[in-house]
Amino acid sequence: MRVSKIVSCWILNITCFCSAAPRLLSQPSAPNHVIVLAASTVFDGEGRVLHDVRVVIEGSKIVAIEPGLGPANYDLRGLTVLPGWIDAHVHITWSFDKDGKNAGTEGKTQEDAYRAASNAWVTLMAGFTTVQSVGAPNDIPLRDAIAKGIIPGPRILTAAKPLEGQGDKTGTPDEIRAFVREQKTAGADLIKIFASKSIRQGGGMTLSQEQLNAACDEAKKQGLRTLVHAYKEAVRAATLAGCTEIEHGTLAPDDDLKLMAVKGTYFDPQCGLVIENYLLNKEKYLGTEGYTAEGFAAMEKILPMDHAIVEQGVKTPGLKMVFGTDAVAGAHGRNAEEFIDRVRDCGVDPMAAMVSANSLGAEALGMADQIGSIAPGMEADIIALDGDPLKDITAVRRVVFVMKGGIVYKNAARDAIPFYSGVEP
Repeated sequence: MRVSKIVSCWILNITCFCSAAPRLLSQPSAPNHVIVLAASTVFDGEGRVLHDVRVVIEGSKIVAIEPGLGPANYDLRGLTVLPGWIDAHVHITWSFDKDGKNAGTEGKTQEDAYRAASNAWVTLMAGFTTVQSVGAPNDIPLRDAIAKGIIPGPRILTAAKPLEGQGDKTGTPDEIRAFVREQKTAGADLIKIFASKSIRQGGGMTLSQEQLNAACDEAKKQGLRTLVHAYKEAVRAATLAGCTEIEHGTLAPDDDLKLMAVKGTYFDPQCGLVIENYLLNKEKYLGTEGYTAEGFAAMEKILPMDHAIVEQGVKTPGLKMVFGTDAVAGAHGRNAEEFIDRVRDCGVDPMAAMVSANSLGAEALGMADQIGSIAPGMEADIIALDGDPLKDITAVRRVVFVMKGGIVYKNAARDAIPFYSGVEP
């Protein structure tokens, strides 16, 4: 009952926001005519670099990639062009309240709806055209409003209400299976599972192997993926349960990372942004639910451990390490800082970092045939950076062009205007 009331309230508030928003912010329909982008450097999302090409878009799809640079609608020469990024782990509705304090994800007011819409907008402007929000029931009306073109934002996949691991209080395996089915009925795109406590509280395991087995097995039967918050021994348990993706993974031993590689389990560790964001916004979080002085002291010690698990992941042959930030209040729109952390602090190859948020990220979401690559038949989710991230990873901060589904939402490049226009861009 409580969940349905929250969602109903948010549908009303999102609608109110959209009615009041300027027409400029409304998402237009995908154009039916052809748009051509001219690019001198294109990362295709799968690790290859293309030079001097024209990317041809019709409606929301890429229809061709041709050699040569003219004529075109948008001149992106001198920039690095690549697929829109995918963030596998955000909390898109998480915000600070009117007093500047942590408000969590379960907002109920019109102001909360405005803040969620703002989170979506700044995330899109940062180059993230698809995110996986894991999650809160409030994600659903925001997801649907964006999908319908009512407001602009990244494509959202949501877990709706997560399964909170609380030992025996979580429920029997049959009750857990029923919970999974309820989330599918509620509109979830995947199932989020907490198999560990917060790392601020030590990260101990909160679900039994039998409970994890039931959750991940039932999700598969329902055609849903599973994403598991896990530290220490919970990493191995979730892998053995056949879960799709494991988050965080701090303090997992090498053998468990190797097991994930063997099983084909996707791994999404965080190298820096989430902890750095908490420390940066300490006064806004401190004293709110789950955030204590002891917890912040623990986070300062955890950051080197987070670096270590990403470094271990890099050295594990065959491990599918995707890109996810765990973006909460204060981090929305700064998601790309995680790229810098991974490359600078954790030894991730810059191209591997890009691929983790492109084709590999799409594969983890079960959407490899739709997004994550610049190729004919794919969605026209395309961004451009002022700089080359292979030479200077801080170029990820300079997103100057954003197209999602064939619609240009940002065009701030110095010369990214039509140098020849056969059609209206």
